[in-house]
Amino acid sequence: MPKAIRVYEYGEPEVMRYEEVAVGEPGPGQIRVRQTAIGVNFIDIYFRSGAYKAAQLPFTPGKEGAGVVAAIGEGVTGFRVGERVAYGSAEGTYAEEVVINAGAAVHLADGVDDATAAAMMLKGLTAEYLLHRTCPVKPGDTILFHAAAGGVGLIACQWAKHIGATVIGTVGSAEKAELARANGCDHVILYRDEDFAARVKEITGGKGVRVVYDGVGKDTYPASLDCIAPLGMFVSFGSASGPIENFNLALLAQKGSLFATRPTLFTHAGTRATLDSMAENLFGVVASGAVKIPVHARAKLADAVQVHKDLAGRQTTGATVMTP
Repeated sequence: MPKAIRVYEYGEPEVMRYEEVAVGEPGPGQIRVRQTAIGVNFIDIYFRSGAYKAAQLPFTPGKEGAGVVAAIGEGVTGFRVGERVAYGSAEGTYAEEVVINAGAAVHLADGVDDATAAAMMLKGLTAEYLLHRTCPVKPGDTILFHAAAGGVGLIACQWAKHIGATVIGTVGSAEKAELARANGCDHVILYRDEDFAARVKEITGGKGVRVVYDGVGKDTYPASLDCIAPLGMFVSFGSASGPIENFNLALLAQKGSLFATRPTLFTHAGTRATLDSMAENLFGVVASGAVKIPVHARAKLADAVQVHKDLAGRQTTGATVMTP
C-alpha cells in the first residue's frame, strides 16, 4: 500500500505522520498519478499549522508535484496512462500516489525533468501570474521583490530581469544577498540591517517603484507602501512572517493613491486555457535558459517533518524537492 503524510490535528511539524494510505480510483474528471517528485511550499506550512484550514481532518498536505499518470477517471480526455504530468494547485501531494483533478495538471515538456517541474510549478506559476497578470512588468519598470532568495523570489527576479525591469530585492542574510544578485537582482537590501523603504527611495532617486511584490506579510507592512511611486501597486501574495492585520485602506490614499491586491494562484489558474497558457509561458522561459530553477535541497518524503522545520526557520533558499 502506498504511503503518504497525514495530519490529524493542526500544529508544529511533528503533527505530520508518515503512514500507509488507501488510494482510491480516480472519479469523474480526475487522474491518479504515481509521483516521482514533490514540491514543498510555504502554503503547506499554513495548512499544517491551521493558519489555513483544510477541507477536513485528517488530510494530506501538498499542492505541487510531478509524476506519471497511472489511471484516468470518467470524462477525462486530455491525458493518457503513462504520460508525464506536473501540477502546482493540486491537493494532497505529500504522497507516493495521489488522485487529483485533471484540471490542475499540465503535460510536462520533454526538456523539463521531474524534480525541476516539482520545484517550479507552484512557485513558477506564481511568478508568472505576478509578473504577467497581476501587475504586468514592462521593460524599464523598477520593481521591489521581498524575500528575493526564496523559492518564488529567485524565479521571479530572474524573469523580471529577463523582461527588462530593474529589480530590487530584499533578503535576510549576506549569503542570500549573493544568491539574489546572481539571480537577477540589480540591487539587494538586507532588510534586517537597513531601513528598506529608505534604501528603495535612495536607489530610485526618491521616485519609488512601480510595484512591490510581498510574500512576507506582517514584517514588511506598512513599510512596503512607502516604497511605491504614486499610482503604483502593492501586491500581497503571501504571509511568511504572519498575516497583515487591520489593513488600512486610507493609507493607500495617503501614500499616493496606490492600488493593493491579494491574488492567489488558484484563481489565476482556474480555467484550463489560462493554466495551459501560464504553463507554456513558464516552460518556455525555463527551456530557453533565461530562467533557471534552483533546486537547493532534496529530501525523502519520510523526512517531511525536518523539511518543514528548515523552511519555517528560513534555513532554505530556492526550492526543496521531496522524493517518495
